This record gives sequence, C-alpha cells and structure tokens, in this order.
Amino acid sequence: MAKRERVVRMSVEQPLWRALTAYRLLTMVYAVLLFAAAYRKFDHPGTAAGYLACLAVWTLATHRRVANAASCTRGFLVADLAVALAGILLTPVADTHARIAEGGPTLPSIWTAGSVLAFALKGGWRWAGFASTFVAAANLVIHGGDPTRDTLHNVLLVWVASIAIGYVVEVARASEATLARALEIEAATRERERLARDIHDGVLQVLAMVQRRGTELGGEAAELGRMAGEQEVALRTLVSSGLVRPSRVSRDESLGALVDTYEVDEPGADEGELDLRSLLAPHAGSRVSFAEPGTPVPLPAPAARELAAAVGAALDNVRRHAGDGASAWILVEDWGDEVIVTVRDDGPGIPAGRLDQAEGEGRMGVALSIRGRLRDLGGSAELVSVPGQGTEVELKVPRGRTQ
Repeated sequence: MAKRERVVRMSVEQPLWRALTAYRLLTMVYAVLLFAAAYRKFDHPGTAAGYLACLAVWTLATHRRVANAASCTRGFLVADLAVALAGILLTPVADTHARIAEGGPTLPSIWTAGSVLAFALKGGWRWAGFASTFVAAANLVIHGGDPTRDTLHNVLLVWVASIAIGYVVEVARASEATLARALEIEAATRERERLARDIHDGVLQVLAMVQRRGTELGGEAAELGRMAGEQEVALRTLVSSGLVRPSRVSRDESLGALVDTYEVDEPGADEGELDLRSLLAPHAGSRVSFAEPGTPVPLPAPAARELAAAVGAALDNVRRHAGDGASAWILVEDWGDEVIVTVRDDGPGIPAGRLDQAEGEGRMGVALSIRGRLRDLGGSAELVSVPGQGTEVELKVPRGRTQ
C-alpha cells in the first residue's frame, strides 16, 4: 500500500527565540559585571545590588518562557517589561546624578532590549513599537526631560531595531504559511494522482467494459451501459480535476506571497466570489462536454449562481427538445471585462418564429429562465438556431456591473 505524504512544517522564527534566550542570559551577566566594576561610585549600592539580584533570579526562572511564542504569553511580556522599567526608574535612586547626567548606563543596561525584542517576536512591529515607547519614556523621566545624546541614540536604536525585527517576523510568518500551503497542495496533488492511477486501473475500466457490452447486447442492457458510460465520464472528471474543486491563485502582498481560494459557498451565502468553473463542471457527462479555462473564473457569488442556473436551463431545453441522442457542449471564456458561456447542441434546431410563438402561448422557459436571468445581471443572452444544425446559446455577463 502506498504511503501518504506528510507535510513537515518548519518554524522560521524558532532560531530567533533561541537567540533571544541567549541574549537575556548574556546581558544579565553584563549588567551584573557593570555594577561590580563601578559599585563604589553608586550612592546606594545596596539598592542596585538588590535589583540586580532580582533581575538575575527573574532571568533564570523565566528562561523557558522565551523558548517559543506559545510559552511567551502576554502576561509574561507585561511582567518582563515591568522588571526592565523598574530597573530604569530605580537608577536615579541607586546611582549618582552626575553619572546619570553623563549618560551612564541604567541598572538593567542593555538587558532592557531583550524585553522589547520579546514583544517584537511575539506580536510583530506594532507590539515592538508599544514596548519601546515605554522604555523611551522611562529613560526620559530619569534624565529629567534633558537626555544626553548617547541616551537618545540608544533609545532610538532600540525603537528602530525592535520595529524592524517585528516586521521581519511578520513577513517570515506569512512566507512560512505560504510555503506550508504549497507543500500541502503538492502532497494533495500527488495523492490525487495516485488515486487516479488506482481508479483508472480498476473502476474506470470496469465501467467502460459495462458500457461496451451493454451497447452490444441492446435492450435493457443498453440502458445500463449508457448509465455506466455517464458514471465513467463523471468519475473521470472528478479524479482529474474535481467537480467542485477550490481554485487557487497566487498573488503578492506586502506581507509576502498569499494564496487566494475560491470556494463553493453555501447556497445562502451572497458575499465573496465563486469560481464559475466549479458550478458548471457537474453538468459534464457522457453527452455533455465541458471546456474551461486553465485559470479560475471568479464572479460575485449571486452572479455566478444566476449564470450557472441559466446554463442549467439551456441544458434542460436540450434534453427536452433535442432528443435523448443529442449531445451538448459547454464552453467558458473569460475575457477579463466579461465572461461568456456558450451552450451548443447538435439537435434538430428551432424553427424560425418558434420562440416567439412559445412566449405568446405562455411558455416562458427561454424568456425568463435564460434571458431574464442575464438581463438582471446586466448581461445578454443570444440564441442562434438553424433547423437541422442544432442550437447555440451565448450568455454574456459583464464583470463591472455584476452584484
């Protein structure tokens, strides 16, 4: 039995979380060493030592909280930023005014940037801007509103770097989602190809044999063969492309490449767009051929359903008036500003004046079911019929006027 392919999703941001974990540890050690090298210059070294001890315990105790996005919760981010802001605001209490005025380091020093970067990795550039603004405000407070040039440079560096990293993380997440979706589509395509081979080797061959033998035997067997032929065509269409498959179109956005999916919505949904091909494909059968573009044909959902209903009405007329032996062809064309669907049959055709006579007799099938639907959409329906040469119905729907 063939194995199903498994899509493996790799996280592009996981290395950034590991780097943040190492950064917090290293900068905690750096802040302690800065204090140890200049503790004699502090007015209240005990205050500084007490805070740095708490900072060390907090960093070690929360080491695993910054291992990934799931464990780094919003509550932890707020608490971590509060620890950094407390250290900045305690700096005037522990250190001398002269050292602060000269641009000396705050108690947490560059450890504060780790808190801001955690916001960037978790929530993107907006969260990073939010956290870095609080850090900037705290630095301005301890300098009495007159920060040194070095302090301004450091604040600006943290603000710009955190926002840039947050934006990169958002782009990376969008790219990762696109890659995962592409791998899923590839795996699904391979699985469909495998199923198609299996079905082709078994079920389709049996249906073809039943159709052939039923035609040879005649009678009720011929009807059974005809039904088997219809099921063969339907099953072959389903295997090759899917009767109501979603259609995907790639597009580029600022956050990375995205994949649009046109799904067949529920009958009551009137918003969004539908792929017209998916609504018309179920009409294909042994006597109905369906030709479609290779790309999606999106239309507003109400317009797509009305156009599909008009096509169904045209096919009903073929079955009712052209006879059981008649064949029909459906052709879908997308010209950008309009969509054209042509339904043609090889029946006996319609005698001249017959449509006007039927409308006068109160039989409004073509007038209402086909032309009326297209008129409501701002489109048109043209019927051309030559006795003995079949009938062709051309349905046009302009894109800009469909609602």
